Amino acid sequence: QVQLVESGGGLVQAGGSLRLSCIASGSVWSINIMGWYRQAPGKQRESVAAITTGGGTNYAASVKGRFTISRDNAKNTVYLQMNSLKPEDTAVYYCNAEHIRLGVVGNSWGQGTQVTVSS
Repeated sequence: QVQLVESGGGLVQAGGSLRLSCIASGSVWSINIMGWYRQAPGKQRESVAAITTGGGTNYAASVKGRFTISRDNAKNTVYLQMNSLKPEDTAVYYCNAEHIRLGVVGNSWGQGTQVTVSS
C-alpha cells in the first residue's frame, strides 16, 4: 500500500503562486509515476501533470508553461509549483501515485488540497 499526504493549498490572487507538496509513505519502492489531478465543482477530475521515476514529465495544455512538477525520490515527495495562477485553476488538487507490485498496477490518492484563485 502507498499513502499520500498533500499540503500547500490555499487562497491566492490571480497572478500569484503556490507550491503543492505530496509525501508518499508505505511501499514507496513500488511507485512508478506520480502526478497531480484536480477537480473543480461540477467537473470531472482531470490530469494536471505527471512525472516518472526517471524525471520525464507531462502537462495538461491548460497549465503548460505555468506549472512545474518535480520529484525528490530520496524524500518520496512530489511538488507542483504553480505560477501565474488563474481563477479557472480553482479546484481541489489530488496527488496520485501509480505503483506496480507483483505485476499488478494500482493507484493511490491523497485526500486533496483546496486551491482557490480569486480574480
